[in-house]
Amino acid sequence: MNANLRTRIQAGETLFGLFLDLGSPLSAELCGVAGYDWLLLDLEHGALTEADLVAHLLAVEVTGTAALVRTQSAERIRVGRALDSGAAGVMLPRIESAAAAAEAVSYLGYPPDGIRGVATRTRGAGLGSRGHAQMRTVNDQITGIIQVESPGALRDADAIAALPGADVLFVGPTDLTHSLGIPGQFDHPDYQAALRTVVAACAAHGKAPGILLYDLATLPAHREMGFRFIGLGADGSLVAQGARATLAIARA
Repeated sequence: MNANLRTRIQAGETLFGLFLDLGSPLSAELCGVAGYDWLLLDLEHGALTEADLVAHLLAVEVTGTAALVRTQSAERIRVGRALDSGAAGVMLPRIESAAAAAEAVSYLGYPPDGIRGVATRTRGAGLGSRGHAQMRTVNDQITGIIQVESPGALRDADAIAALPGADVLFVGPTDLTHSLGIPGQFDHPDYQAALRTVVAACAAHGKAPGILLYDLATLPAHREMGFRFIGLGADGSLVAQGARATLAIARA
């Protein structure tokens, strides 16, 4: 587990990461070696399953990159399984309100900070190396990432950003534009206003605004807006782009 990621977020660093959706530990390790600040194992849309988590987490951890997990849902058992497997943080999808965010964030921490189930021999708890009195110290190392991809989460962005343990408010551009009724219209004024709402909420509470970008030409504008926890696509998209580009060059 990389205990430094949350500290770096709180220090205001701009951090770049990549989603991992291919379900390949070797791809995960290759991306870690490339030097990303964080890599996110995508259980919601990626090819990997919970059974694959430990192998992928080990592949990322050996490179020194922080290994995060997007769970299939924000249910307690899903979040707990990811953390027990050793995730340095969890991205919580499909959050519809501040109340839902508060409940989901409670699953990230051991009591009394949260309601995460205590099992001292899991990877996430140090494989039995920590005594009961030390278990609470794990909470400070866990990064909590709340996805903003619905009108409800957007409406409650300020209240969500105020939650202890919600370190990043992460925009899902595709889901958010679809839920706003402007699918894929990333230049639409309503979507641009939504981005500013998320950035302002984070600025007000010392949290990091995050976003997933597949078009790197838009990176400077998003950085200027204030985003600093930035996903630069996915391993699958990099393979697809590289394959197409190589073939195009050969055929030309």
